[in-house]
Amino acid sequence: MRLRVKIGTAGLALAAMALTACAPGSSSSSSDSASGPKTVDFKSFKGKTLTYVYFTDGPDEQATRDAIAKFETETGAKVNLQILPFADLNTSLQARLSAGNAPEAARVADWQVYKDEAVDFKQYFGNDYPKEFSPGVASTVQDAAGHMYAVPSDLTINGPMINVDAFKKAGVAVPTKWTWEQLVADAKKVAAANKMPYAVAIDKSGNRLSTVLSQYGTVMIGKDGKNALDKDKAAKALTFFTDLVKNNTVPKDFWLGSGSKYSGANEIFLAKQVPVYLSGPWQVGAFAKSASFEWAAVPNPCAERCGGFPGGKFMVAFKNSKEPTLGAAFVQWMNRTENQSEVDKTAFWLPTRQDLTTSGVKYPSRDSDMATFISQIGETPEETWATNSSPAFTKSATALIAETDKVVAGQQDVATAVTNLSAAIDKAIKESS
Repeated sequence: MRLRVKIGTAGLALAAMALTACAPGSSSSSSDSASGPKTVDFKSFKGKTLTYVYFTDGPDEQATRDAIAKFETETGAKVNLQILPFADLNTSLQARLSAGNAPEAARVADWQVYKDEAVDFKQYFGNDYPKEFSPGVASTVQDAAGHMYAVPSDLTINGPMINVDAFKKAGVAVPTKWTWEQLVADAKKVAAANKMPYAVAIDKSGNRLSTVLSQYGTVMIGKDGKNALDKDKAAKALTFFTDLVKNNTVPKDFWLGSGSKYSGANEIFLAKQVPVYLSGPWQVGAFAKSASFEWAAVPNPCAERCGGFPGGKFMVAFKNSKEPTLGAAFVQWMNRTENQSEVDKTAFWLPTRQDLTTSGVKYPSRDSDMATFISQIGETPEETWATNSSPAFTKSATALIAETDKVVAGQQDVATAVTNLSAAIDKAIKESS
């Protein structure tokens, strides 16, 4: 759950730098430093210690530890890695910041909670630093005044995976591009040929359902932070989706069984009960080990437009820590080309850097599937990035699920659901500000 809380008191060339890094750029009125970016001397960190507060999604932990060991060897600094459960992260960080005990850096899901305490990375690495990252994701880490209070460290893009064996048995070609209507028609044919009870599975997630909204041409929150829901387009999207659930093309019991809570449909896919599953790249590593059939990631279906819907995590450094420059340098170092690439390929994360998005990352397995997900970054509409990064998104996404549930359960029609959703978005925006 995202909390908007005010806490406490008042170059690509960087990727190739060795131990001494002199930040490029000139002064800017949007920077906290009137004299321009600081010079960051990585040699000066020898003997110093930074605390990095971190939560893990699984295979990323060892990759992160390996990267930290490399940072310590190169700089002579020591990193105190403190791993917290994700559920405890915000509470713990807020308590530490309020008590004047800020860590140097942290991995977070919502950087805007901490913007009053975070360093502006442009102050250290110049006004062009955001250009090192893909345009969509770079837009999510800057405020209206142009400050860059976070670095995007890892990225997800929603997209479908298919049971290739089932498609082959049904004589249906593996898609390279398709509309939602084609996806449903193909999936039904494949399901029937393989005696599968369902055609399509989608995680019960406001993020995943936002993918369908976006593909039908609308998002819940705009770049300006205001309600951007196009009610007519939202009605088309929800009518299409809820009809699939009502007729059990998408498993109805699964959709209604978890209330408004997130629920993954991965077990349904692995049990060969459905040929098409909309989820994301975080499933790739697990499926590589546990799937008993040939499967593949494929491009997102299109309606009015194509692409998926983003998610991701961020790294922040805290200006009131004991070593704020060291914290900022650590975050920058971890997200240099070679270092981000090493973590990405072990953790099966998508890159956030522009150069890696263009060149791709060589993953140890399922490389073509990860490449498919990477290909969807550029296909994903620009406005979706602002929606996902809004502090009002989580509550809006929860409302999207709740209102959709009522339609599926026969408690209201789509028009009422859209009206209620729009009101819930307005409320979430007001509360977050």
